[in-house]
Amino acid sequence: MHKESADHLSKDPVLKSLIITLPPPTFRQPKGLYQDLLRSIVGQQLSGKAAETIHHRFLDLFENKTPLAKKVIAMDMETLRGVGLSRQKASYLQNVSDFFLREQIENSDLEGMEDEVIVEYLTQIKGVGRWTVQMILMFSLFRPDVFPVDDLGIQNGIIKNYGLTETGKLLKTRMTELAEPWRPYRTNACWYLWRSLE
Repeated sequence: MHKESADHLSKDPVLKSLIITLPPPTFRQPKGLYQDLLRSIVGQQLSGKAAETIHHRFLDLFENKTPLAKKVIAMDMETLRGVGLSRQKASYLQNVSDFFLREQIENSDLEGMEDEVIVEYLTQIKGVGRWTVQMILMFSLFRPDVFPVDDLGIQNGIIKNYGLTETGKLLKTRMTELAEPWRPYRTNACWYLWRSLE
């Protein structure tokens, strides 16, 4: 899979130089849809390091660092805010927990669904937007062709590597056009763009 995607993405000279200089993509082991979704919400609009710190503090609230949905729902707001979560994010974590208790879904339940159907399904949860589900598609479900155009890291990676000067909607239009030839391996292309910023 990696060789196929590397060969395909190397048709783009900018990506080719990143593929030559950076190690191949690696993705962490998913913890399961529920826990990964909680982690994504904690990470919304935060740098990687800040998100990691708050996520670890959040996990420390639970036995064996395992947040069970019932426990998250029962936890009072002050305890959740005490680990560095905003009131809004704390309530989003409880919304996710409530949804999972009702729907009883696992990663395997989504296997037959197309990416866009999963986006529609999970964005029913208040606090879960398109970006959050795209992170789930990439890092929990290992979908190969996801392009999160709203991701700040991807925007910065493209601006840096391709010298784009557009902003706002124009930038997103240009990004989408630029990424079109990367199909069906846009997830790996994104991985290289993120790493190029480190």
